[in-house]
Amino acid sequence: MIADPQKFLQDLIWGDKLAMAGLPGRILAVVLRYVFAMVRDFFSGQLTMRAMSLVYTTLLSIVPLLAFSFAILKGFGVFKELEPYLANLLAPLGPQGEQITIQVLELVDNVKGSVLGGIGLAFFLWTAISTVQKVEESFNYTWYVTKPRSFSKRFTEYLIVLLVGPLLMVTAIGMLTSIQSNTVVQWILTNKALGPVFVLIGKLVPYLLISGVFTFLYVFMPNTKVNLKSALVGGIAGGFMWATVGAIFTSFILYASRTLQVYAGFAVVITTLIWLYLNWLILLIGAQLAFYHQCPAFLRTGRQEPRLSNAMRERITLNVMFLVGQAFRKPGDTVTVKNITQKIGIPSIALYPIIYALEEAGLLQATENEELLPGREMSRTKLGDILNVVRDVGETGSHRNPNWSAIVSSLGGDLDSAVSNVVGDRTLADLLDEHEKQNVTRKD
Repeated sequence: MIADPQKFLQDLIWGDKLAMAGLPGRILAVVLRYVFAMVRDFFSGQLTMRAMSLVYTTLLSIVPLLAFSFAILKGFGVFKELEPYLANLLAPLGPQGEQITIQVLELVDNVKGSVLGGIGLAFFLWTAISTVQKVEESFNYTWYVTKPRSFSKRFTEYLIVLLVGPLLMVTAIGMLTSIQSNTVVQWILTNKALGPVFVLIGKLVPYLLISGVFTFLYVFMPNTKVNLKSALVGGIAGGFMWATVGAIFTSFILYASRTLQVYAGFAVVITTLIWLYLNWLILLIGAQLAFYHQCPAFLRTGRQEPRLSNAMRERITLNVMFLVGQAFRKPGDTVTVKNITQKIGIPSIALYPIIYALEEAGLLQATENEELLPGREMSRTKLGDILNVVRDVGETGSHRNPNWSAIVSSLGGDLDSAVSNVVGDRTLADLLDEHEKQNVTRKD
């Protein structure tokens, strides 16, 4: 009998027992760590809550978003070719999916050019951009990014997605149509040996397209740099989950058809809401998986912010400003939060609160490309001001003037004086000069 199952599981997943079993053991350890992290995040409730929030946003924006995107497709003359792909996307809804497909196509087909003119076009754009913004916020959450894109950058990039997305769909539909009408392809389809294989590949195309869309979103949407390999891992896993959940959901709809008859006309609404929720949840789970693949150091801790002592926070603050000043002095050199994380070995989730405090104090500023720069002339940036960011700024006590004991107040004053005497009037520029002199001395 295992005395402490939880401790045994922790040791099994994060210990070296499985790694000592050779390659199969190491692979099993990695798989168990990812499963542990994903299950933990799922039951924390944040992913499910954000998926439900996106369902609500989708219901508000689905009409103008589809009308805007499909109107572009309609202009390219490929609107009618969308029906089988849209029907396949909504296939898990069963008969309700066919009904929704017809209604959506009729809705878009009835959109007139006058609807997209003037105020109507502005409303459509605002709704569509608001939807994409909500998706970006959810992706930023999975990637531990707390700073969104600037308004100008967000508007430009979102508009490009709304315009380029339909164009890519046109290209994909055109390629699929030309391939299907090719003489060689028709011969393969009639071949007894190759025909079934080609048909199977054709059935996999929609899932590959879904995986491709997921991968694109994982690369583009978060306001941080995402490796293509990590995004591809999340995209393939998301596409597989989407196909699996779709098949299960279809079976559920068929099994619960009698129960859904009780809801009459509301059955379409209920099944659509559930299917939308599952789609958004799968998308976010894939994003979380892509993040862990790129940043495996977070597998064990998750969103738990490291607990730092005051001494550690002071050293981090000084080190951040030192690295920023050092990069600023070197022509063509830049530094980001990711660079600082790699250099000092502190997770970004612990760095961001300190960096934001430095920005609020005017000692640091960040560009749209996430590059960090000194907030003012380094010769006027005193080390005491940098330390005050973590020593004094940000106090949230309920009493502005606490009644300290006399002996404690005296001791606290001595500590403050000691810190002040150590740093004196030294500035960030002085610290950098001292570092450069030390390097010259070592070389000599």
